[in-house]
Amino acid sequence: MGKNRHDEPDERNEDEGAEERPWRMRSPPDEDDEEAAVAGELRREDLRAIAGYQKGIIICILVYFGAVVAQFALPPDARIFLLIGVLAIGMMGTVFVFLLATKIYEPGRGVALGILTLIPIVGLIVLLIVNGKATTILKNHGIHVGLLGARSSDLPKGRDR
Repeated sequence: MGKNRHDEPDERNEDEGAEERPWRMRSPPDEDDEEAAVAGELRREDLRAIAGYQKGIIICILVYFGAVVAQFALPPDARIFLLIGVLAIGMMGTVFVFLLATKIYEPGRGVALGILTLIPIVGLIVLLIVNGKATTILKNHGIHVGLLGARSSDLPKGRDR
């Protein structure tokens, strides 16, 4: 019996000939992959909002770590002001997590994650988890994400119709 072209393994690079088949995805997402499902539904406005909220979360994380280091440099009497600042950052983090989580998750999960940020150490972990999810979504859309989030020049321009 003779071999046909379907019996032999394809020795071409997977990306080779991608111009011929623009419909073919390089790595097809799993149907159960929540990130791919959410990422496929996002508009340019949503991507800009995600990038903005993520930047707010990153600033909260950095200030939180700065406050942890600063507590060792401050005299005990001045630590109350640091505590007030950390509480304010915690509230800002809660708002940004709620706004971002409702964009990348369903609203119920956004509310739950927002409430969890009010718990001191758990809140930091939630900030990191939501930030990581936002980074993944932005990178899946070809947006470079650095230490301080996505640059505004990398975000898609214009409005969706």
